[in-house]
Amino acid sequence: MENLKNKKVAILATDGFEQSELSSPLENLKKLGVKVDIVAPKPGKIKGWKDGNWADSFEVDKSIDDVSAMDYDALVLPGGTLNPDKLRANEKAINFIKSFFDEKKTVAAICHGPQLLINAEVVENRKLTSFHSIKLDLINAGAKWVDQEVVEDQGLITSRTPEDLPAFNKRLIEVLGKAETNSFDQ
Repeated sequence: MENLKNKKVAILATDGFEQSELSSPLENLKKLGVKVDIVAPKPGKIKGWKDGNWADSFEVDKSIDDVSAMDYDALVLPGGTLNPDKLRANEKAINFIKSFFDEKKTVAAICHGPQLLINAEVVENRKLTSFHSIKLDLINAGAKWVDQEVVEDQGLITSRTPEDLPAFNKRLIEVLGKAETNSFDQ
């Protein structure tokens, strides 16, 4: 896993992200030497959501205005219901997500995070999973939805809930660790 020290990952989030779905990948990646930036629509801090209440604040490393997919090897999209709903209405956030697919880079989305993929128009004919309440949304957008703890399809990694975080993190780390250029075939 020595080559992970040369990797950079962006976590795109805003207020209302499911706290564990940001903090768990963040901590696991950093522990292995991966450079991780929390990217948000505006600088400052963003606030997590945990057990039906506002939770901890996290410092934003980069504003969406100051980054591009070229800066990173992968993108993580945490869920929560508020976070993706706010981000999918943000054109810059959607364009940032699309650019990872344009550059054929790894994208990992969990829980409600795949809602962002619908707005980025990148789910058609892809096998993926998500929180069960957005299953029909993804199917209607052309995805092949399955009920599994982690699914990988052409560089897109998805999981259902915070309970799936161990499998989600493991798969993300495996993909980052084995990828020479961290790109995928379409």
